Amino acid sequence: MALTKKQKAQAINPEQLHGVDEAIAIARANATSKFDETIEVALNLGVDPRHADQMVRGVVNLPKGTGKTVRVAVFARGAKADEAREAGADVVGAEDLMTTIQEGTIDFDRCIATPDLMGVVGRLGKVLGPKGLMPNPKLGTVTMNVAQAVKDAKGGQVEYRVEKAGIIHSGIGKASFPAEDLRANFDALVDAVVRAKPSGAKGKYLRKVAVSSTMGPGVKVDVAQVNGAV
Repeated sequence: MALTKKQKAQAINPEQLHGVDEAIAIARANATSKFDETIEVALNLGVDPRHADQMVRGVVNLPKGTGKTVRVAVFARGAKADEAREAGADVVGAEDLMTTIQEGTIDFDRCIATPDLMGVVGRLGKVLGPKGLMPNPKLGTVTMNVAQAVKDAKGGQVEYRVEKAGIIHSGIGKASFPAEDLRANFDALVDAVVRAKPSGAKGKYLRKVAVSSTMGPGVKVDVAQVNGAV
């Protein structure tokens, strides 16, 4: 008789360490919901993000995509607005887009702006900031190359940011993805986070790693088997 989802979860030893491929396989096996669950990675880092020199934040292009449909808004005018639309942006505007957002309509997952419109976007800091949607030059979302930024956002680029507890959570694809695709995305994420190691980080940087599905239990990964572990 097949195990129920709860029985499968109970069969996982929460303290046992697994290789990356094994952890991904277990997480996929526990993704038994009626929807296509996201496979998520949690990276516990040896940083205290309350200190500016220990903040870890950036973007990474997942080579196999995310499996999600990403809606992109672009603040641009004239030719740059046309470029954004041609590249597939879902919402494009300037002061009119600002007004729409101020009125409570935020129907996008990523926000991009040309530098000349940051004065307009800046008025939305209290709205977009808490949602992690504020354009940022360091993340490539304040740029004159709006077409490439739109393509990156829709093609598998994800943002990562360490939380107060020193943990980064990020999806690496859907449970329906081939295991090798999830592994490729896992490696790309870890590599990006390791390369983003801040100057203020002391001691062991990558401390714990776990993989899970949206509704499934966490599966611990042996950090020593993670590419780029430091």
